[in-house]
Amino acid sequence: MKSASLLALLCALAAPSFAQPRPADVTLLPGWRMENGNHMAAIRVTLSDGWKTYWRAPGDGGIPPEVDWSRSDNIAGVTFHWPVPQVIRQGNVTTVGYKHELVLPMELEPTRPGEPIRVDADLLVGICEEICVPLEAELDAVLGGGTAGQDPAILAALANLPESGEAAGVVTASCESEDLADGVRLTARIEMPALGPDETVVIEAADPAIWVSEASTDRTGSGALVAAADMVPPDGKPFDVAGDDVRLTVLADGRAVDIRGCPLD
Repeated sequence: MKSASLLALLCALAAPSFAQPRPADVTLLPGWRMENGNHMAAIRVTLSDGWKTYWRAPGDGGIPPEVDWSRSDNIAGVTFHWPVPQVIRQGNVTTVGYKHELVLPMELEPTRPGEPIRVDADLLVGICEEICVPLEAELDAVLGGGTAGQDPAILAALANLPESGEAAGVVTASCESEDLADGVRLTARIEMPALGPDETVVIEAADPAIWVSEASTDRTGSGALVAAADMVPPDGKPFDVAGDDVRLTVLADGRAVDIRGCPLD
């Protein structure tokens, strides 16, 4: 089992000094104040050829972005709007992420509506060519009000979000769990139209401390999409899985379907 903290440590030990030009640049797109009072901004990661960065559930070989907001002011909450990622296979390793560029919209909810938002945050992202290495950056900006000047890069990312299960024609999604020595094996059965020839299902737990393996994915003779993954909590023991805490994402052919919840049979 690999935890995010262990991966981060291994990547830190392997990180090069980047004496040559950096393989990635990170900028903050300031965005605009929304009609609901929140502020839409974005993190932009621009990658050199051959490099990639990672989605929120990157697989065993990657590190999802982490942001420390503790020095920021007037931020009550942050919601990330992840654009559709790619399934990237290198040898026997499968990761989920982005090549060339990631524009990650983030909706900032102010503690004091109407006042400027002060962003003073540390960002850690994993980037990879042959091996995964961490890249640190500082986000520093004052985000004021106003709805004018909506950034086309942010708008394009927001237009490329995963589809809901309803929009993609998901009929049903149900799960079964089986106890293992160190956790559980979760099997999801999804009745939905095929997205493409090489469908991948990513299974996520609500608790980020629970490690989830890469899911095996297949279409049954009846046409249902079946995916199974092992879920291992920090204490390495079987546990009760709540269907509302399971999130399924189906990926294929440049599309993604986001399924929230998976009732257990």
